[in-house]
Amino acid sequence: MGIVVLTMKASVIEMFLVLLVTGIHSNQEMMKKMKRPKFTVPQISCDVRAGKITNVEFIVKCPPGCQDPRYHVYGTDVYASYSSVCGAAVHSGVLDNSGGKILVQKVAGQSGYKGSYSNGVRSLSLPRWRESFVVSGETARADQSPSVPGTAAQPVTVTQVPGTTAIEATHTILPKPSPSAGSTTSSLRPQPVGQRSKDLGEPALWKPESVLLDAGFVPKEELSTQSLEPASQGDPSCKVDLSFLIDGSSSIGKRRFRIQKQFLTDVAQTLDIGPAGPLMGVVQYGDNPATQFNLKTHMNSQDVKAAIEKISQRGGLSNAGRAISFVTKNFFSKVNGNRGGAPNVAVVMVDGWPTDKVEEASRLARESGINIFFITIEGASENEKQYMLEPNFANKAVCRTNGFYSLTVQNWFSLHKTVQPLVKRVCDTDRLACSKTCLNSADIGFVIDGSSSVGTSNFRTVLQFVANLSREFEISDTDTRIGAMQYTYEQRLEFGFDEYSTKSDVLSAIKRVGYWSGGTSTGAAINYALELLFKKSKPNKRKLMILITDGRSYDDIRIPAMLAHHKGVITYAIGVAWAAQDELDVIATHPARDHAFFVDEFDNLYKIVPKVIQNICTEFNSQPRN
Repeated sequence: MGIVVLTMKASVIEMFLVLLVTGIHSNQEMMKKMKRPKFTVPQISCDVRAGKITNVEFIVKCPPGCQDPRYHVYGTDVYASYSSVCGAAVHSGVLDNSGGKILVQKVAGQSGYKGSYSNGVRSLSLPRWRESFVVSGETARADQSPSVPGTAAQPVTVTQVPGTTAIEATHTILPKPSPSAGSTTSSLRPQPVGQRSKDLGEPALWKPESVLLDAGFVPKEELSTQSLEPASQGDPSCKVDLSFLIDGSSSIGKRRFRIQKQFLTDVAQTLDIGPAGPLMGVVQYGDNPATQFNLKTHMNSQDVKAAIEKISQRGGLSNAGRAISFVTKNFFSKVNGNRGGAPNVAVVMVDGWPTDKVEEASRLARESGINIFFITIEGASENEKQYMLEPNFANKAVCRTNGFYSLTVQNWFSLHKTVQPLVKRVCDTDRLACSKTCLNSADIGFVIDGSSSVGTSNFRTVLQFVANLSREFEISDTDTRIGAMQYTYEQRLEFGFDEYSTKSDVLSAIKRVGYWSGGTSTGAAINYALELLFKKSKPNKRKLMILITDGRSYDDIRIPAMLAHHKGVITYAIGVAWAAQDELDVIATHPARDHAFFVDEFDNLYKIVPKVIQNICTEFNSQPRN
């Protein structure tokens, strides 16, 4: 009996071993049959952004032509995920403009991205972004040598934006994931940057997920991108506040008005509008002007384009002069989005010629710091010039008469050719000469008489006069700068042009000046001002000396005054009480009647502040406009 039992146990064990070996062999055969199929690298369009693809690492193929500036790139080497994937590949040098395969790896967001020009692509700067990526031509297996620590291949999920080029439908779909990896492949949420996938296979390939779009599902990635989009736009190399004055008169007709609107759209697209770059508003004029939208209404080119499409023609006459006056008084204000530090530019578009005068309105605009450009389309022929109210109107209006600010277009169908030349000019901020006004473009040196005859009380009155004048100017490192010195027999520099860069600091410094007391050597004071004060004046600044004295000088003032005039220092001589008028006339720049002032008492100094400012601005605005 015992022998029979042992024999049965042996038989059972033998059968179990046979089944085990058979099962292992069958499993090996099945695994051989389940080899991962080969798949092709899908091609994406140039406008696909890295943020639209939720994988940490993936391989894609870029088409030719992604060097186009329409495909925005932000950063250098490490790019914000709002960038075009393929545009970044060209910028980094991984691809040329003919396209090809690339490996994209996500990395953490950066606190700032620096723009640069590389390989025919201009990348833009960006203050910060939540996610970044790097691009390489390396296509090695992700499980062998991932270039970003802590990342690995993941199945790709991407949101497709309406209007973008669809991906070719011939791409082989990736194998269905096993149940153990289901949690990492079925989720529509983006994986956190740096998280490692459970499947360490080939780098994942981008594939369209059209179901997301059909179902109306918008992942968090898409919502975040839309809400932060304005912060990522704008070309900082073209930071201008721009107003277009478009002709909506009846004579233009509907077809040409549509061409004018298309021109505006093309300009907006080319400019790359945004808070860090150019801002744009539109005023339409006919009989009367009206703002279509102001500088702060739209913060990107797409919104500006949509707003332009909604503009309807007003009709009426072509009163461009009235429109320029309207823009000067109303458009470039803080409440309408004017940024102060950005140059103001007004582009006036005219069909033929205006039906009112533009010269006086344009002069006031220029004196307000507005750079006026004129685009004249289908200008008057020789026979038609007799009907013009103001011949040569464009040269009477523009910022400078050197041809830079005037564009003439033979016919409306050639208007599109003006887009690039105009954009290049309005973005050339160094040549926008009318941004400089009488209040923001000078180095002003006050030369203050501190002699014994002035006295402590009157000296404080003189300092208040200096403060009142200074308060009228726009003071900063790049605008008007203020310096001051005091003199008796000797001279003392109170503060130079480069010491204070805000109005409040300048006014505080003036208040702190202490009364010296002594004799009156005005000639020596002028020489001292030329050597110690104006020697540090910037080359592009007007040099203004405002000298205040209460008596006749003990030394010669003629040679120092001539030297100041020879060095281009515009001198205003302010005399009080016992000051000698003949000396004031010698010290002052010619004509003396515009640069020399006299008051009989210190307490009357405040009365001449408006006249001094007016004469400073009149002298500035009288310069030739060429």
